[in-house]
Amino acid sequence: MKAPHRLFLVLGDQLSFDLASLQGLDKGSDAVLFVEVMEEARHVPHHPQKIALIFSAMRHFAEALKQRGMQVHYVTLDDPQNSGSVPSELRRWQSLLEPDELHVTECGDWRLEQSIRACGLPIQWHCDSRFLCTRAEFSRWAADKKQLRMEFFYREMRRKNRILLNGDGTPAGGAWNFDADNRKPLPKGVRPPPPARFPPDAITREVLTLVARHFSSHYGTLDNFDYPVTHADAQALWDYFRDWGLAAFGDYQDAMATDEPFLFHARISAALNIGLLDLRQLCNDVEAAYWSGTVALNAAEGFIRQLIGWREYVRGVYWLRMPDYANGNVFGNTRSLPAFYWTGATKMNCMRQAINQSLEHAYAHHIQRLMVTGNFALLAGIAPPQICEWYLAIYMDAFDWVELPNTLGMVMHADGGYLGSKPYCASGQYIKRMSDYCGTCAYKVSESTTEDACPFNALYWHFVMRHGDLLRGNQRMSMVYKNLDRLTDAKQQALWKRGQMLLARLDAGESF
Repeated sequence: MKAPHRLFLVLGDQLSFDLASLQGLDKGSDAVLFVEVMEEARHVPHHPQKIALIFSAMRHFAEALKQRGMQVHYVTLDDPQNSGSVPSELRRWQSLLEPDELHVTECGDWRLEQSIRACGLPIQWHCDSRFLCTRAEFSRWAADKKQLRMEFFYREMRRKNRILLNGDGTPAGGAWNFDADNRKPLPKGVRPPPPARFPPDAITREVLTLVARHFSSHYGTLDNFDYPVTHADAQALWDYFRDWGLAAFGDYQDAMATDEPFLFHARISAALNIGLLDLRQLCNDVEAAYWSGTVALNAAEGFIRQLIGWREYVRGVYWLRMPDYANGNVFGNTRSLPAFYWTGATKMNCMRQAINQSLEHAYAHHIQRLMVTGNFALLAGIAPPQICEWYLAIYMDAFDWVELPNTLGMVMHADGGYLGSKPYCASGQYIKRMSDYCGTCAYKVSESTTEDACPFNALYWHFVMRHGDLLRGNQRMSMVYKNLDRLTDAKQQALWKRGQMLLARLDAGESF
């Protein structure tokens, strides 16, 4: 085995030809290392489709590098020499190959990066240039601010990268944010385009067999896996969305509909997060679609805000505040995650729809995550580590840097408002307004205190009442508390009693 001058470790979420640590690689004297390891597949019970996506995409990327003439070493999960973790594999290959240098790009997981840094090897680390904002740049931006707000960060990213700006530097359309135009429910008769499909090839079929053998105990099915695992197929998925979904994305990005898991969403977040798509190209394509008149500004701005606003912002918060950030629990929640999150066995139609499609596709769009499964966890007082683990495990696009701030900060408000200014709490009326779920539900969204009342309603007011000491002073919650104070004492007591009963049923392990 030829000893390389430099050995470049590429992780499963770093499958980009433009990866910083691969730049300047010498085909004749350097080598690239990929490792499939049990520790990363099992540190939470990842959805089998997520494991299959990463392993298959890794194998395809490794083959693509070989075709470019690069020396590649690949450790499969079933390799009898596989030591089971990234740091131990790095040490093993350092001993086998004795390279002069080891190169690694920044990880997306604080836990993994710390374990690699602690493995006792001299490593040259590279900044992850796939993002627009470096860790150091975000730290400088946050340094003199008492409170961080995504909106102001997003404007800085727009200015810095000259995205959707007029010639004089003002925002296109005269405003930075058109979110108010992006909250329409799906009208009757409006149908989304059929989802793009990518049938498994030979490599993916081999991986699916491997995953089925090792991870059958994990929640979620492999039956419907048809996700892009190559750069070409990821590009095809993006092109399909750009041509058939983007124009309607703005209006209906918050909408939910029965048995419609994808609607007008791109489904590219997993491909983007593992390196199969390039952030800058996506932004350029969306901006070009707006300037050419192909899509409206609310669609273009709304999509770009998710890419360079929330996505970059939560990554900045994660690396600025870890590891202490993961311990946030401002409400003191201790309740266990209900079992129906792993099975979908609940009579609440909105929860059943969101959970079952997550188990089937390892996917749910942002409003289903935030305002259905997330909203319930917030109102029910679920312990943050348990709901964070669920999101990290169940979704194909979930990596710690993006999952933890979104769940702990945005969904659970467990950081006390550091990431977002208010809890995203709502009663069943929000779900009724944005979906057709309530029409066929076993519970009545118009009722709050009866036995057949929508559980979201009483749980919402119970949450508002029990956390008044923390939330009454929040300016963005003032109208909520004015509405609470308008309720009669008898109504408040009835809501409290119903909420207490629902929480007691959760504590008893019951579903509803």
